[in-house]
Amino acid sequence: MKLKSAVLAALLALVPLAAGAQAVSYRCVGKDGKKYYGSVVPPQCLGQPVEQLNSQGMVVKRFDAAASAAEREKKAHEEEERKKRESVSKEEGRRNRALLATYTSEKEIDQARARALKDNEAAVKDIERRIAALRARHAELKKEADGSKGGKVATKVEQDLTNTEFDIKTQEDSLATRRKEVDKINARFDEDKKRYNELTKGGAK
Repeated sequence: MKLKSAVLAALLALVPLAAGAQAVSYRCVGKDGKKYYGSVVPPQCLGQPVEQLNSQGMVVKRFDAAASAAEREKKAHEEEERKKRESVSKEEGRRNRALLATYTSEKEIDQARARALKDNEAAVKDIERRIAALRARHAELKKEADGSKGGKVATKVEQDLTNTEFDIKTQEDSLATRRKEVDKINARFDEDKKRYNELTKGGAK
């Protein structure tokens, strides 16, 4: 009877060990230099190297804090790039739909190009007329300034000359910008025409 009781007691003592045979725990050395254990990663292990232990206390895996941080950064970068690609794709789809809603043929694109170039040329001519008028005014003021003998009248003429020169420079800059618009207009409509062909003849959606 005593033998049976001893055997039973031994078996009961082994139950906790059997129940915990599959237990996993984690260990690390915190920033304070102390060791911390837990069935989940202890909060003191955040940012520190962590060891995964089996039920016998043997190390089965190590997690390097720097590597984990690098992995998180990599995943964050990949997610950001994915969102950028998605945004670009959505914008491209919106632009394609707008293009198809605006034009029904290549001829319409060419007609729109011609109108844009004509409007730009009209703006160029208008600026050139203003520059010619300002230069004529400047020549008159210059003669007046050369014929003045000083005083308030001369000061006023000099100020008008300065203002006119500033206006001429402003208009010349505007003219240069308008002339550069020709290349931009052609490039824009070339791109529209290319995309229109791809969407209507290349089978793109």
